[in-house]
Amino acid sequence: MYPSLEGKVVLITGGATGLGKAMAERFGAEKAKVVINYFNEEQEVQGIIETIEKAGGIASAIQGDVTKEEDIKGIIAHTIKTFDSLDVMINNAGIENEVPSEELTLEDWNKVISTNLTGQFLGCREAIDYMLENKIKGSIINMSSVHQEIPWPHFVHYAASKGGVKLMTETLALEFAPHGIRVNCIAPGAIDTPINAEKFSDPELKKGVLELIPMGYIGKPEEIAACAVWLASKEASYVTGLTLYADGGMTQYPGFQAGKG
Repeated sequence: MYPSLEGKVVLITGGATGLGKAMAERFGAEKAKVVINYFNEEQEVQGIIETIEKAGGIASAIQGDVTKEEDIKGIIAHTIKTFDSLDVMINNAGIENEVPSEELTLEDWNKVISTNLTGQFLGCREAIDYMLENKIKGSIINMSSVHQEIPWPHFVHYAASKGGVKLMTETLALEFAPHGIRVNCIAPGAIDTPINAEKFSDPELKKGVLELIPMGYIGKPEEIAACAVWLASKEASYVTGLTLYADGGMTQYPGFQAGKG
């Protein structure tokens, strides 16, 4: 547990399912004040709020589309109005879809880039602006992916967006370090979330994924949430510009494991 997170105001975009849900519930368990942004999962959000409140935290929810500048501004405004501050901003909302690159439409490209990269930029910009104005030494966490490092055929738009998140994070970390604002990102590997449920329900597909993970198992959302609370806490007070890979070793060239190659 991280006592420094008690009472801190944490905003999580895409917080209704998967990694966002796990992070919201973990910050709630740390007795933080959690704002959950969601797109169209209103019923799911109510259950998360109840879980957080049972754990001793406080939570609020707000609908919004992270690709829209006015929605991001509204999400930030709701957070400040509700809890009088913003200490931790987690840009988690993201999407993906598989398309051979030669068939990828501009519409599909723009949709993924707008959500995964532009949406995160808008969240960073608005949070940083508030933190600067109010002299808050806050923490910003951007959700990336191992595919900021590992090429992924048929997902060129997704890989490009996550590569952008990496350098955006590093650039903002360098720019705002003098103000005490830390900017880091988490790059998960294969995690057992709803977006991966269909793939992991197929034994052959799951076996193929497991062969890429030296630790030999699919990660749990709670393991990513553990990374987030550490990065947001005082325990990571000297950490900025970091990509924290939580991938079971997937980025460590698993094909060379056991002396292969």
